[in-house]
Amino acid sequence: MIDGILLGLTTVLTLYNLTLVLVGCAVGTIIGMLPGLGPISAIALMIPITYGFEPSSGMILLAGVYYGAIFGGSTSSILINAPGVAGTVATAFDGYAMAGQLGQPGRALATAAYASFAGGTLAALLLLLTAPFLADISLSFQSADYFLMMVLGLSLVSAFASEGEHLKALIMTFLGLALSTVGTDLTAGVQRFTFGRMDLIDGISFLLLAMGTFALSEALMMVLRRNKSEKAPTIPTSGLRLSKSDVNAIVPTITRSSILGFFVGVLPGAGATIASFLSYGFEKSLARDPTPKFGQGNIKGLAAPEAANNAACTGSFVPLLTLGIPGSGTTAILLGALIAYGIQPGPRLIVDEPQVFWSVIVSMYLGNLFLLALNLPLIPYLARLLLMPRSILIPLIMFFSMMGVYLVSFNTFDLYLIVLVAVSALVLRVLGFPMAPLLLGFILGGMLEDNLRRALTVSDGNWTFLIDRPITIVLLGIIILTLLSPVIRRLVSVATSR
Repeated sequence: MIDGILLGLTTVLTLYNLTLVLVGCAVGTIIGMLPGLGPISAIALMIPITYGFEPSSGMILLAGVYYGAIFGGSTSSILINAPGVAGTVATAFDGYAMAGQLGQPGRALATAAYASFAGGTLAALLLLLTAPFLADISLSFQSADYFLMMVLGLSLVSAFASEGEHLKALIMTFLGLALSTVGTDLTAGVQRFTFGRMDLIDGISFLLLAMGTFALSEALMMVLRRNKSEKAPTIPTSGLRLSKSDVNAIVPTITRSSILGFFVGVLPGAGATIASFLSYGFEKSLARDPTPKFGQGNIKGLAAPEAANNAACTGSFVPLLTLGIPGSGTTAILLGALIAYGIQPGPRLIVDEPQVFWSVIVSMYLGNLFLLALNLPLIPYLARLLLMPRSILIPLIMFFSMMGVYLVSFNTFDLYLIVLVAVSALVLRVLGFPMAPLLLGFILGGMLEDNLRRALTVSDGNWTFLIDRPITIVLLGIIILTLLSPVIRRLVSVATSR
């Protein structure tokens, strides 16, 4: 391994490859900041440019674009509540509240930057030390295990509900699961809930639902709140250091979330979205009377998903490089780029192409350093976006939301649909229904259904697959404890108060 690390350092630490790391991080960050564009769009735009590069140089550039886009995606989530990438949805819960309600956009952006850097760095070190070993573990996961992981993610719905509003959160989760069934059932080849519209044959896109429920509905909420006085944001003009109390609060959170995010990212098909939701729910379950509460600008609620989603992105390179299995749509594109170079990812990659394998891993650590150096100086300028008059900011949010959706499909039906989603979300928000469980159910619904079907097929329709293997038994136990945790906490608090 020492020889491999030295080979990676020798490859990356040239002026040419260092420039590619910097360019990849910068391009990825800029594209990630734009609502509606994400790492898939960023990498797709950059692949034609890399055709003339050496394989190691090309993959260094594309890897930089990948984690740069995830790093930059938090900016639009925090400033305008527009999580155009699924992995940054959880970032918006407390990040947007910290920037808007608490008037601390600089603190929110700085926290996201430091958490992303720490998560990516810790994950790069873990990847360096454990990649071959973790590849064997990821192979041991089967459809039943993935199904239970999805159920575990759904069981964290209580993390997104205010006290006494768990029923509303549960209703929104089931609504999200229902929306995920719209479209064509690829297994049976039949259309479901399309109402005869060809526009719905591919289902509802995540981007449309996220933009409608968060960004566009938030713009409408701003219109309703236009007469209410809100605290003006405090724009940082000098150092962006967090206070000692902030650092003490987020260091344990970042460490836990980075490790959790990395191991979730290692599992093919899991990815940054599940990692960010799991880490957010985990931190909320650990918190004791947090001030401010989660969802209202808690710094741990911002640091946890940011550390986890960046760590998961790094972890997703484990199945890609060591098994040749793409863990997400983005890594599937990276797999295609490797094959275009004539390189077959898999167990032999570290032997046949060690220069590519180790240079990508080493470049991740350097890329995180570059991302931090690029983003911190921009924070005072990005934070000023919230000082923009509402008469300008609201139309801009509406424009970016609708254009981001339209530019993905070039279908005017999606514009009508996003308006319908936004108005419906506005009504639900006024009635006190949380939007986060809706997206959680929608994101996990498809994966939940697919893995359940495969698990039932393997077990001949027998539900005993839930208790057949040690991994499923452990996951089932965690789910039960998670569901019972509110009751357990209440019993403990009653017992201690006596």
